[in-house]
This record gives sequence, structure tokens and C-alpha cells, in this order.
Amino acid sequence: MAHSDTGSDTGGDIGDARGNTRGNTRGNTRGNTRGDARGDARGDRSGTALRPPGDPAGPAPGKSRPHERATERTGTRTRTRTTSRIRTRARSPRLWTWLLLPGTLWMTGFLLASLLLVATLALGTTDPLGNPRFGFNPDNLTALADPAYRTVLLRSLGYALITCLICLVVAYPVAYAIALRGGRFKNLLIAAIVVPFFANYLVRMYGWSVVLSDDGPLLRALRSVGIADDGTKILQTGAGVIAGLVYGFVVFMIIPLYAAMERMDTSLIEAGRDLYGGPLRTFLFVTVPATRQGAAAGCVLVFLPAMGDFVSAQLMGGPDQIMIGNLIQDKFFQGQNWPLGSALTMLLMAVLFLGMLGYLRRARKDEAEAIR
Repeated sequence: MAHSDTGSDTGGDIGDARGNTRGNTRGNTRGNTRGDARGDARGDRSGTALRPPGDPAGPAPGKSRPHERATERTGTRTRTRTTSRIRTRARSPRLWTWLLLPGTLWMTGFLLASLLLVATLALGTTDPLGNPRFGFNPDNLTALADPAYRTVLLRSLGYALITCLICLVVAYPVAYAIALRGGRFKNLLIAAIVVPFFANYLVRMYGWSVVLSDDGPLLRALRSVGIADDGTKILQTGAGVIAGLVYGFVVFMIIPLYAAMERMDTSLIEAGRDLYGGPLRTFLFVTVPATRQGAAAGCVLVFLPAMGDFVSAQLMGGPDQIMIGNLIQDKFFQGQNWPLGSALTMLLMAVLFLGMLGYLRRARKDEAEAIR
């Protein structure tokens, strides 16, 4: 009996061991199978970016996973937007061209018509009553070589150049202070400079002639401090004419310089100061070269009207200070010699055209250097 009991116990233990082994094997197999299946499913949902090319677990040829299809749709939308932007930019120049066309044709048509009329009249004659008659009379062009006309032309050219130089010296500090030190008061300061020039030019010149007159406030102040005496005059002199021209056109120099300094990178000034340059040297070698395009534009805007101005010379000058604009006015309205006045007008426009051509060539050269 003892032997049989021992055998039965041994058989039971062996049976329990086999059962546990089979259970553990089945459990591990099922767990591994389920884990692998879940891992593969999660990997498919999250993407296969980390799998190397040619992975057998990748998608079948001709098929793509959801995230790849989303990427393709996003790329398609991006390409579509880029193409639409390029097309919009391509259409924009055409739009602006069409918008500029009416005004350009209007101005060009009247300019060419007036130039043709003046050029044709410059070769004309006058009848005994002083009325202009079209024809061919080259004497009007040869008369321009008269020393008196040449003197007036050179005087006008000198006054215009001096006016440009003085306006440049006056406008640079003003534009510098407003653009770089104006802060929130920039617009107010620009308005304070520009608004007074909305008044009529003739009215402003009359007011300036009163200020510069012999009994005006300026000469009285100079006499009180002993700088001027009773014989000092400003009117009827070249200085008075230039003072009137500077007062009339200095705003045309301030605005372009202010715009150029607004666009200038202020770090250039800081770099100039860091290189042990004083304020004057920094201004001359950093600020002036960086704003030369604005200075050139201001010089053109001042030179062109100053060259043909006649109001300043008439109100603040004398017979020895007349300019070419005064000669043209006299030939048209007092001398009744319209052909000679037209010839003088063509001479003035030729000088102005040369100045404008020089400015355009300089501006084109600066643009080419900036592109490089």
C-alpha cells in the first residue's frame, strides 16, 4: 500500500508539472502573438518614417498609408498656392501699367504738343503789329549767341547752383534731426515745414521781400548789434535773389533727404562711431554716402525750378540780377517778340534736359552698384 501511494503521488506531481508547462507555453504564445499584432497595428497607424527603405513591412506597391496621402494633399495645396501667388504677381505689373497709362498719355501728349508748338514758333517771325507768324527764320537761334543773353544764362546757372548748395547745407541737419531724433513728433515736424509752403509762391516772395527790405526786421536787428550799417542792402543784390530762391525751394530738398534717412540703416552710424570716428567724420563718411540718392533727387527738384524762376529776381533783384526767366517773360508779355522768347525757352529747356539726363545716369549707376 505504501508503494502504491507513493507512485500515485509521483504521478500526480508529474501531471501537475505537465499541465503547468502546457499552460505557460500557451499563455506565452498567445501573449506574444497579441503583442506583436498590437505593435504592428500601432506602427501602421503612427507611420513608417523610421523604417528603412525596402522594409518588407512597408506598403504594397501602388498603395500609400493615410499619413502619406495627407502629405501628398498638403504638398498639392502648397504648390497650388505658390502657383496662384506667382500668377498674381505676374498680373500685378500689368494692372499697374494699365492704371498708369491714362495719366502718362495725358501728360505726354500735352508736353509733346507744347514742345512742338514752341520749337516751331522759335523759327517764326512777327508781323508789324507784333503778332507771331510761323515760318523759317534762323535769326532767332543765332541771336542766342549774343553776349548779353549768354551773361544772363550763366548768371541764372550760377544762382541755381548756389541755391542748390545752400539748400543742401540747410536741409541736411533739418532732415537728420527729424528722421533720427524726431521720435513720435516726426509727422508733426514735417507738417510744420511743409504746410507754410502751401501758400501761394508769389505771396510768400512778397512777404520775404518785406523781411529783407532796408527797413525790414532783419536789417534793423543787424544794425542794432553793429553787424550792418545804414548803407547795407540785401534787396537789389544777388544775395537777395539767392535768399529768395533758397526760401522758395528749400522744402524740395528737405523732403527727399528725410525720406532717404528714414530708409537708412541706423546701425551704419553706430558702426562709424564704434570705429573711433567723431560726429563730423561719421556724418561725412557714413551718413552722406548712404543718403546721396536723396541728395541728388533734392538737387534736381531745386535746380530745375530755380533755373527758370523770375519772381525772386523781379522782387528782390535789380536790373543787374535778372535771370533767363525774366528775359522770357519780357519777350512774351512786354517786347511782343514771341519767336525770340520761344528760342530762349528752348535754350533753357536744353540746359534743364542736360541736368536731368545727368541725374538719371547717376541714379542708374547707383542702382547697378546696389544690385552688385
